[in-house]
Amino acid sequence: MVLVTGGTGFLGSYIIKLLIEKGYKVRAIRRGTKTPFWIAKEINEKVEWVEGDILDVVSLEDAMEGVDTVIHSAATVSFSKKDRASMYHTNIEGTANVVNIALEKGIKRFVHISSVAALGRTTTGGHVNEEKKWEDSKANTHYGISKFKSELQVWRGMSEGLNAVILNPSTILGYGDWHSSSAGLFKNVHNGFKWYTSGINGFVDVEDVAKATLLLMESDISEHRFVVSGDTWTFKKMQDTIAENFNKKKPSKHATPFILSVAWRVEKLKSFFSGKKPLLTKESARVAQSKTRFDNDKILKTFPGFSFTPLEETIKKACKNYLGTIPDVQPK
Repeated sequence: MVLVTGGTGFLGSYIIKLLIEKGYKVRAIRRGTKTPFWIAKEINEKVEWVEGDILDVVSLEDAMEGVDTVIHSAATVSFSKKDRASMYHTNIEGTANVVNIALEKGIKRFVHISSVAALGRTTTGGHVNEEKKWEDSKANTHYGISKFKSELQVWRGMSEGLNAVILNPSTILGYGDWHSSSAGLFKNVHNGFKWYTSGINGFVDVEDVAKATLLLMESDISEHRFVVSGDTWTFKKMQDTIAENFNKKKPSKHATPFILSVAWRVEKLKSFFSGKKPLLTKESARVAQSKTRFDNDKILKTFPGFSFTPLEETIKKACKNYLGTIPDVQPK
């Protein structure tokens, strides 16, 4: 029996899909009654969905009863100041709860979905791999800090005997709910977003991250982390490729650092009066300008049969799926 936290989320749903296809018994935590609409109904029906929350230790204890393996993918991702306190609470305290109960229950295998953000960014960018040491830097987002501190809870659990491994995915792309997570990148381009930046980033197919999760879950590797990142592209190339597949105009206006600094302040002001989340924040503007390359040598050498899907294929497939469901299947 495998328990997946964050099972209704973007990545969590694809991990569940692959687990079911591989014949595993799957239990997944959710809040409310909704299941991921982008995953086939027959997959969702084979999952034992349980009501719970990683901040509720009683529901967590119940969810882990009779479980052999835990895949912890639940997390809050946000660059908005309004979400900061709850994000720290969920990502750090929530992970501590999952680790503590896993230790109490004697869980045999623990897979933690972290992020490359937990490795830290630097103002100079450069190459990042698993050996990178965390540095306090203005380039780090609060999301990155929360994931770094949540990772510390897992390393602490390993020191107490938890048989665990950590994945650090880069920006995950694929078909999902484009009102949330990185799937929103597709929505922005489809809706005619005109701006691009000169930033460079790592991107990875959501199904590749799910495959890497299962490979590591089924292995005997412990006390290691793995960067899971496919191609390194400029943000402009990523946006242009999405636009081509949607048959939309490519972003044509270069958002310089100065323009971005004005834009996030305008968005902050608009958010103050409207009460809605800003489309751009100081942190997301900083990320859009960063030039970071993530090395994936470790996972490719560890699993010689594993390969990453070319980003062109990922985007083409996702755009085809989005075009098949716009506008009614993407409820807010």
